Amino acid sequence: MITPDKRRAVYLLYQEGMKLRRIARHLNISINTVRSIIGQKGQMPETVRHDKIEIDSDLLLRLYNDCQGRVQRIHEKLSEEEGICIAYSTLTKIIREQGLGKAIKGRCSRVEDQPGAEMQHDTSPYRIKLGDQYVWVQASLLYFRYSKIRYLKFYRSFNRFAMKGFFHEALTFWGYAARVCVIDNTSLARLYGPGKNAVIAPEMAQFARQHGFYFVCHEKGHANRKAGNERAFYTVETNFFPGRSFESIEDMNQQAFKWSTHRIAHRPTGKTRLIPAAVFEQEKPYLTALPAYVEPPYLDHKRATDQYGYVSFNGNYYWVPGTRRDDVKVLQYSERLRIYCRRQLLGEYLQPAAGVKNQVIYPKGGARPVQKPAHRHKPTTGQEKTLRSADKAIDEYLNFALPKEGKPKHRFIRELYGLYRKIALPVFIKTVKRALKYRITDISTVERIAVLQMRNGDIRVCMPPINEQFQSRQAYLDGYLSDEVDLSIYDRLTGGDSDG
Repeated sequence: MITPDKRRAVYLLYQEGMKLRRIARHLNISINTVRSIIGQKGQMPETVRHDKIEIDSDLLLRLYNDCQGRVQRIHEKLSEEEGICIAYSTLTKIIREQGLGKAIKGRCSRVEDQPGAEMQHDTSPYRIKLGDQYVWVQASLLYFRYSKIRYLKFYRSFNRFAMKGFFHEALTFWGYAARVCVIDNTSLARLYGPGKNAVIAPEMAQFARQHGFYFVCHEKGHANRKAGNERAFYTVETNFFPGRSFESIEDMNQQAFKWSTHRIAHRPTGKTRLIPAAVFEQEKPYLTALPAYVEPPYLDHKRATDQYGYVSFNGNYYWVPGTRRDDVKVLQYSERLRIYCRRQLLGEYLQPAAGVKNQVIYPKGGARPVQKPAHRHKPTTGQEKTLRSADKAIDEYLNFALPKEGKPKHRFIRELYGLYRKIALPVFIKTVKRALKYRITDISTVERIAVLQMRNGDIRVCMPPINEQFQSRQAYLDGYLSDEVDLSIYDRLTGGDSDG
């Protein structure tokens, strides 16, 4: 670009009679440029770009607010959602001109990396809006230092089992592991000791060996030892969260998987403009390839099968095929369950979404029960305990008459408990004693014994005192004109429909 002062000098020399070639030689510009400047009389030409891209200020302000001022994310949304293709440098210039952005800080110094030598892992808490409410989530991120590929997933809570599940999922997806994984001094992997003196828990050391790497804790207070991982979290905050909404943690993890393994993996990074996915292909010979099959991590739980064939786990009910009601072993994986009985697989189940409770879950691709039990949420344990504690005679009768197991046992307890609730306790005790004396287990016969006990008059029930002024109460007046209550359901106890 020729400066205005230089243009005026060219025109003045021309007016003084200097030849064009001599002007070009003295000022070190081409003769064609000299001719153009003389034609413009030494003035700066006013040029207007015909291909200049204009961005609506309201649109830019809305995107700036939605993306929390993150220019990289604004650039993506302009090209993908608005169809506006603009250079990143031009966008930053427009943002600065409109007073929206701030100067971008320079990058920190780079450290030479070695292929296949190191990967880094860390977690970070975030308060995110899922659906209509804000919740705390833990972001877990695995970062390969040389190729800069990463794997991101979010958890409502993060423990040692979740950590093993995350590593298995991430390394299985990429198919390779670096020799060392640098972590902080977390108790999820460390048994005791900080930094170079840290002793990794045997359980986690064995898990790492199975996947071809070992854990190394950085020194206390030296978080910059895994600066690449920390910078990756900054990218999550500035590029993944802005401009995105999440309906659930499952929806967030689907978007995080696509973002970390596809979008970021194929985007040029830094001044080198290297693509992580391409560099990872070159790094593979230096990495440790995972075996053809690695057993995924799981937890072992022992559970009892209830009388209806269900196993309770984490607030949900899993139906177990078959008619046996033995104790079973539940193997909990990251996203599914397997139920075994005597080393035989009874069914595999997909775990429900986080926060889902009181759901009936059936085996994946397996059979389902013909019908659901009507009293699955009302077990008879409490009813049996109430009956046995009411009187010693009732406890003796239950020891004699109660079936050993199965549906008849629970049906008998419910029907006997229903009779216990309908009549006075003294009448019920005499009824039970008579039934025990004559070895009677049929509930309908026990009910007839109760009716006979009340008819014989052996039981005298004191009438409660009645206030004769009840007819003047407002509650009585409000219900005075209502329909009569149908008490025919009690005829069976009073002999109204009995054959004698």
